[in-house]
Amino acid sequence: MPRTSRKRSTLANRAIVASAALLLGGGGLVAVNVYASAGEGDSNQSATRTQNAGQSVSTIDCPDVATQDQLANVPDAARPEVDRNLALIDSQITEAYKRFADEKAQIERDPQFADNAILNPLKDKRAATLERIALSIGRVAERPQGLEGLAPCTLRAGNSPAQGDQGQNGGQNGGQGDGQNGGQDPGQNGGQGDGQNGGQQGQDGGQGDGQNGGQDGGQDGGQDGGQGDGGQNGGGQAGNGPEASDFVDITTVQPNVKKARTARGGSKGTFTTDCGVNEAGKFNSDNVIVAPGVSNGAHHMHDYVGNQANDAFATDDSLAAGETSCLNQGDKSTYYWPVLRLQNGQDEADANVDGGGKEGNVGEIQTPSQVTLTFAGSSKSKVTAMPRFLRIITGDAKAFTNGDANANASWSCTGFEDRQLKDKYPICPEGSQVVRSFKFQSCWDGQNADSANHRTHVAFADQNGRCQNGFKAIPQLQQRVVYDVPPGPGFAVDSFPEQLHKPITDHGDFINVFDDNLMKKVVNCVNGGRKCK
Repeated sequence: MPRTSRKRSTLANRAIVASAALLLGGGGLVAVNVYASAGEGDSNQSATRTQNAGQSVSTIDCPDVATQDQLANVPDAARPEVDRNLALIDSQITEAYKRFADEKAQIERDPQFADNAILNPLKDKRAATLERIALSIGRVAERPQGLEGLAPCTLRAGNSPAQGDQGQNGGQNGGQGDGQNGGQDPGQNGGQGDGQNGGQQGQDGGQGDGQNGGQDGGQDGGQDGGQGDGGQNGGGQAGNGPEASDFVDITTVQPNVKKARTARGGSKGTFTTDCGVNEAGKFNSDNVIVAPGVSNGAHHMHDYVGNQANDAFATDDSLAAGETSCLNQGDKSTYYWPVLRLQNGQDEADANVDGGGKEGNVGEIQTPSQVTLTFAGSSKSKVTAMPRFLRIITGDAKAFTNGDANANASWSCTGFEDRQLKDKYPICPEGSQVVRSFKFQSCWDGQNADSANHRTHVAFADQNGRCQNGFKAIPQLQQRVVYDVPPGPGFAVDSFPEQLHKPITDHGDFINVFDDNLMKKVVNCVNGGRKCK
């Protein structure tokens, strides 16, 4: 696959996209993705998301197999085959979504067509793959039961309860969910402030943004997208989002961040590692944590800083031997997240490849203006060293269809970072830049560098900042990624096609490849209350 390179926006592009912001709140036409990509054909144009009259469908909703309890403890001997089949399930959904996009107008006229042409064939493929997963586990351990029940998928209506994650419930429940799950999901962040803030944000930033997002996004994004067909007024350059209701003016959001106090016995030092901003333009659509050995396992492009050997086929040994973009060569860790694109009609080099334009991820990739990687302490205890090759995923790439239980990214603007958004992109005022923040899990089970669902070996602290169930506090990775993009709603993160580029699907991945000496320094700095680099 050709390397994707960022092209800096012209002033004309900035002015055009910025003009889209003026359309927000007008109640009429709202342009989010202003242009159709020159490389798009009718199939993409017909995929424009329509939500008029509350009857349209927006995406395909399938149970996320990887997160099911039946797969919580996959034996090591079965893991490679299970991982390959889980990646195949993602590919099946992607293929079905493409068919859905091509035939969307007919589906809305004849819902039975969707069953016959899309959902039933998808169910059959998923059932066969689920059977292979059960067989592979059954060869070496007890066969998991009930996987066949995960085969059926449904079409999601634009204003269905699931859409409520971004609309009504996205404002209230989504915010409260992030707040309450702040004990578990932004968990530690709840203990340290972000979880509670998630709850407030849901009410402050979300009630208006979420509630109206459900309606305005349905009407505005739907009507505009429907009329534009992905073109002039398109609801999506590639027909799969984002839409107007996914954005909110940050100046209308009430401050919602409260900083937690570090108790006696806590660890309040920090260690910051400088790994650049991906100046080399390292991108791929692999995901070595979730889909090792599978090309295009992410179905969207990732930015990489740190380890330069990361692709689908990377091993612990190849990562340990890899080059790093980090100034401190003792840090060969890999840090990656979905790219952010400026949707101004400019094609990237990935316009016609997997993970890029073929899967609805179009537009000009933006290089961050700043990336800050900080390891922080626990408000209640000292921290212990991370094990080498520890893998952590924070957030959920499928949160739009899965719900927000594992969603854990925050959006804001420079100068306004006391206001954090979970399920909205911010519209920043002139001179302010967009900020993405990730706070990773900071409690470790003390044994495993990974787990079958890539989550249960680590956890967030509870709402009081303590690790539960015998887990140990480890340095918490806090990522802050800043972008200089035009004011207005003309940008989005890459996503799986059916996730519609929703901001709640943002996520970050980390593999610890610190050498032992540097990890000791990290722990000593954090526990000693020092600020180190």
